[in-house]
Amino acid sequence: MEWGKRYELGIARMDETHREFVDFYNELNAAAPENFFAHFDAFIDHTAAHFDQENRWMEAVNFPACHRAEHDRVLGVMREVRQRAGKGDAFLGRRLLEELQPWFDNHVDTMDAALAFYLKEINFDTETGALPEGNPACGAQGAAGCCA
Repeated sequence: MEWGKRYELGIARMDETHREFVDFYNELNAAAPENFFAHFDAFIDHTAAHFDQENRWMEAVNFPACHRAEHDRVLGVMREVRQRAGKGDAFLGRRLLEELQPWFDNHVDTMDAALAFYLKEINFDTETGALPEGNPACGAQGAAGCCA
């Protein structure tokens, strides 16, 4: 996976986390067999922290739950594949990598783009997790690219 402007959504912390995701993905993809599981575990840990960060933001502004549900599904699959790969099904681990890139591309283009747009629209501070005074988050009803 190659980092590029297509992954930049204009929120510094989100963009940095996405760049890290790409880096962890590439490290895992290039890992020698004897280091594969250490890299897989690091990738899962990073992904969990990445999703937790976005989930906290979404909770703070009452963003639609479908985005969080997708995070939960993907992280669950990653953990299950890691467990099965640890029992000898290494093919499944490599296959997951093939599927993660198109998933990530789509996720950034749709759900993360909608979240970034909304957070910018309401001036949400991703560093402090706060809205500017006088700008209460009333929910993200109708946020483009997410739930209907």
